Amino acid sequence: MKDVKIESTLTVFENFDELPKDIVSLMNKASEARLKAYAPYSKFLVGAAILLDNGEVITGNNQENASYPSGLCAERTAIYYAGAQFPKAKIVKMALTAGSQMQQTVSPIPPCGACRQAIAEYEVKQEAPIEIYFMGETGKIVKSASLANLLPLGFDRSFL
Repeated sequence: MKDVKIESTLTVFENFDELPKDIVSLMNKASEARLKAYAPYSKFLVGAAILLDNGEVITGNNQENASYPSGLCAERTAIYYAGAQFPKAKIVKMALTAGSQMQQTVSPIPPCGACRQAIAEYEVKQEAPIEIYFMGETGKIVKSASLANLLPLGFDRSFL
């Protein structure tokens, strides 16, 4: 028997001033999308913006319904739209921002488990990493160089 250590490396930006300009723009689009979220049950709004290799930017936000929790997260709303409309394009970068209507959210909010699995599928499909930036409403922004960095020992088609 042996222990195996798995580590992830993340980059933490203290604020928008430290971000590259293209990421500020992408994060602003995610923030705009967050404000349009439909979250009457959780009161937790999430916005996503995806940059494709063809230059297109796709946004999405969480969508809830009365049979909660059968809605859809912002990340999957955006990534599935991108896959449907631009099936040959690769996802280069993704920006996420989340906030509660009950209190200010200052901690960086990463993708949930279901979204990590969906994003992982696209990393495997396109055989290229997806940079992911995530934050609360304000405060620090975290960058992961890939989804695989956030979901080590991921499940993909190689197991089927």
